[in-house]
Amino acid sequence: MDEVLLGTVIGSTLRVSVPLILCALAGVLSERSGVIDLGLEGKMLLTAFATASVGVASGSLALALLAALAVGVGLSMLHGYACVSHGGDQVVLGMAITMTAAGLTVVLGIAWFAQGGQTPPVPEGVRLTAWFSGAGDVVARWPLLGRALALAFFGHNAMVYASLALVAGVAWLLYRTRFGLRLRAVGENPTMVDAAGVSVRGLRYQALALNGVLSGLAGAYLVLAQNPSFIPHMTAGRGYMALAALIFGKWRPAGALAACLLFGFLDAVSIRLQGKVLPLLGEVPVQAIQALPYVLTVVLLAGFIGHAVAPAALGRPYVKER
Repeated sequence: MDEVLLGTVIGSTLRVSVPLILCALAGVLSERSGVIDLGLEGKMLLTAFATASVGVASGSLALALLAALAVGVGLSMLHGYACVSHGGDQVVLGMAITMTAAGLTVVLGIAWFAQGGQTPPVPEGVRLTAWFSGAGDVVARWPLLGRALALAFFGHNAMVYASLALVAGVAWLLYRTRFGLRLRAVGENPTMVDAAGVSVRGLRYQALALNGVLSGLAGAYLVLAQNPSFIPHMTAGRGYMALAALIFGKWRPAGALAACLLFGFLDAVSIRLQGKVLPLLGEVPVQAIQALPYVLTVVLLAGFIGHAVAPAALGRPYVKER
């Protein structure tokens, strides 16, 4: 493969994988605590809308990010209130969040901006900028794979690097801290955790708060790094892909990362295959190429959901015995 093409594909894979990685980590934390989160798609959509709206109104990157985090955590707390505090159906609540977000963003977008549900582009000062471009120029002068390495790993925005660091951070949190041990235990045997004097409800709320932060960052990334304005349904099923990734990764951060990068690679390749003529096949239809990540989602769910063992208490409301 050409050096420039190799570096470009790897770089594109990293960039398009970021919202998947962040959403998958959010799902890992929530579901490790025993709370199913089918609302990742809706959380990402509504936080993207909040980011764009506040970014356009204020012209401030900090306020746009703060709005995304506030909406993400708020939706997670709503999820906790309904499902953790009151034992509501977690699947139904997650789908309700997603469907509400899909409609609410369009209605508010039309009411506030009168552009068919779309927002105006956020100012350039609100967008995320490239990091380590100078270092990339130096690496590009290295012999052999220098140019490929520069294109692949340098010149990305801060959230690309942060998402990779968060994979390691969440893994450390889950497997190297007392909080992580308790969080995993509450997803397996909440009765035992309660008997040890630890609040099951408190742990699940903490997991959901972290879930909201990561979902908010995923939604913000769509506006701050990929598309400068909010477009209705711009998440395009990424929340469900993230769910497939965490199931394929067996509710482990590293496994979820691998699946997200695979989705991202297919997305990056599909963009470059559009209009190409392949030997024996001719020109591949654009629709078939764009469907590749979604086909893989179905294949992974069909092929691995029976082999991946979910946390034992996943989806089961805990009622403290008296």
